[in-house]
Amino acid sequence: MKLSAIFKMALHVLEIARMGLPSTLKAVFYNPRLLFQPAALSRIFLGHVWLVMGEPMDMNSSGVKDSLITPNAVGVVLDIGAGHGHTVKYLNRAVVTKYIALEPNVGMHTHIRTHANAAGFHESDATLIILSHGAEDTQSILSSLHKSLPKDAYTSHGGKLIQPVDTVVSVRTLCTVPSPQKTIANLVRDILKPGGKFLIYEHVLSELKDVAWWQRFWTPVWSSVFDGCKLDRPTDAWVKDLKINLDGEEKPAWTEGKSWKVKGDPSDVDNLFCHRAGRFVKA
Repeated sequence: MKLSAIFKMALHVLEIARMGLPSTLKAVFYNPRLLFQPAALSRIFLGHVWLVMGEPMDMNSSGVKDSLITPNAVGVVLDIGAGHGHTVKYLNRAVVTKYIALEPNVGMHTHIRTHANAAGFHESDATLIILSHGAEDTQSILSSLHKSLPKDAYTSHGGKLIQPVDTVVSVRTLCTVPSPQKTIANLVRDILKPGGKFLIYEHVLSELKDVAWWQRFWTPVWSSVFDGCKLDRPTDAWVKDLKINLDGEEKPAWTEGKSWKVKGDPSDVDNLFCHRAGRFVKA
């Protein structure tokens, strides 16, 4: 791996700190107790960074999202780690009935609402639902959806309870969730309908040993700056190889599915952010 890429990463960390630190220090000045609330402090920091980075990152990946999300997302869509709600821009309103934005950082909810309203999704007619749960808290997600969705969203023609979501979308989110493999399994088992689609666009552990070494080296620093984001998770492999309990037996989660390198992504040799996209259909 080129040294220039390693130094570029260091400069990237410093630039992100420059974006979010002044406003975060201001928040601490007015509320010193935040110094003893690292999770809240991290979310304040990330919220200010995302104000600067959110739109450029969305624009840079618009081609990938357009080809992955627009033709595949249908019905009730759950966007985990919605951020500012950029995913909603890629939903086909003609085939998507509800947009459920899952975002623990409540400071981002106003931005989600703005993007969703512009795309034709509104809380007033229940086509937009914003939840502040983490993706790992599937029971709270289900409880909130049970209150928000009609009963027929949970029952088949035979009266059997089923999972309520047709499409789960994860864009640069599974790098941050606690217990990622368990979280992925619970989301697919408990939230996603049989035949539903799981769409991912994530940065993952590199297949190249020297790049993976540097990803592991930088992860403690990067995760402390960027709200727990890990550079070294083989998320695409975890999703591809997922098994869940179906009819009392551990079985492959998917009837079909694949992940692929993102076209136009910088070379893995020179880049610590190795992106993969994927589409998987639940058994």
